[in-house]
Amino acid sequence: MVRRALISALITLCAATTPVPALAENDMLIIAHRGASAERPEHTLAAYERAIIAGADYVEPDLVATKDLVLVARHENDLSETTDVASHEEFEDRRRDKMIDGQLVAGWFAEDFTLAELRTLRAKERIPSVRPNNTRYDGLYQIPTFAEIIQLVRAKEAETGRRIGIYPELKHPTFLLQEAGIDVVDLLVTQLRNEGLDGEDAKVFLQCFEVGTLQRLNQMTDNPLVQLAKPGAGPADEPSMTYEEMLTPTGLADVAQYADAVGVYTGMILNEDGSAKSLVADARAEGLDVHAWTLRPENAFLPDSLKGEGGDAGLGNAAALQAMLAKAGVTGVFADDPASAVKANKD
Repeated sequence: MVRRALISALITLCAATTPVPALAENDMLIIAHRGASAERPEHTLAAYERAIIAGADYVEPDLVATKDLVLVARHENDLSETTDVASHEEFEDRRRDKMIDGQLVAGWFAEDFTLAELRTLRAKERIPSVRPNNTRYDGLYQIPTFAEIIQLVRAKEAETGRRIGIYPELKHPTFLLQEAGIDVVDLLVTQLRNEGLDGEDAKVFLQCFEVGTLQRLNQMTDNPLVQLAKPGAGPADEPSMTYEEMLTPTGLADVAQYADAVGVYTGMILNEDGSAKSLVADARAEGLDVHAWTLRPENAFLPDSLKGEGGDAGLGNAAALQAMLAKAGVTGVFADDPASAVKANKD
């Protein structure tokens, strides 16, 4: 809340005279990106459970809403790529064309379905050409609700005796409010309060690509907030901004008024040779942590120098990329293969 602006100002003042200590490389948080999505179809309870078993510090669900106002986990509100909705003849008339954040998208959308209707769908692997092994699980899992993810986390905490964080991302909140009349910010905050997860000590990060959404959250909750950013784009709710501008020292000072960290693409943190750009130092000067996305094991997602054999689906040297991010001072990394990331974090 307002305290963030005051804390940021104090940190900035101190930074002028006091060097910022470097974090130990093994201090990096491992955030299971959509669960263990390199091992199971993303955003399924099976993927989240695999991530927890692997030792991830946080599981990361992307949240959208149903027609009857239930938060569910999907990469996008469009269900086409991650479920078998196209094979359900009873839902053929639900297919729509929608302009979402400036892009025309054709498909079936979560906000047009009740939870009961979504329960009839089954998850499938989103990128089968890169993760063919995951296709063996197509058709097995339902779309989980946010409540079920919280329930799973608490059950695994009781089983393992360790705290497990949750790192939800709100997807397209301005679009959903304006076009569907669904306020996912209010839904999320209400659910966090009801679950006792709305405080600074709750081990819950909240993230979004939009600025206004995070500013609203800053007034409504004490959970730490993360401003997401990607190259060549800007916030959907602030068309005059670019993320590159927001990640300059001046822009980061503004971000620090409402957020606690930035979550950014690895290429905005590292140069092509693996050396660090100025972003981490600039962010930490404003009291902001930096979390990097996304660490993926397959060649398709790695720089040429770290690719292995086997084409796009083959495995490369993701551990080396993780080491570069740690050396740059990144304090958290989103990982599709949390088991490997946890191991690399300890090595």
